[in-house]
Amino acid sequence: MKRIQVVAAIIVRDGGQGRQVFATQRGYGDWKDWWEFPGGKIEAGESPETALAREIREELATEITVGSCIGTIEYDYPAFHLSMRCYRCTVASGKLELLEHENAAWLTKESLCTVRWLPADLTILDAVEALL
Repeated sequence: MKRIQVVAAIIVRDGGQGRQVFATQRGYGDWKDWWEFPGGKIEAGESPETALAREIREELATEITVGSCIGTIEYDYPAFHLSMRCYRCTVASGKLELLEHENAAWLTKESLCTVRWLPADLTILDAVEALL
């Protein structure tokens, strides 16, 4: 089975409704309209942290500070095995502009499960909830 290694940003902020996490909605492909934590593939020679900063720059026109890894998801989709390292992040500069996604939201602990998460992302929600 094909194996894909990716990284995901768990971008956290303190908002008016308490601590929140940033989620994005896919605008293309087989999983269009499903929600995920933003990120992408690690390119040859990149560290996971460097890849994540680059992906967020490319997808959201934002600079982030990449913090600690909060978990690695291993998930079998029908066509491939996904290995996704998830990092706690904060916005360093920029406004999280949607360049590839169709929608985004800042979710609280109470609203975290109100969106339809991609199956792999669903498996890290307990760790994300602990950050909120």
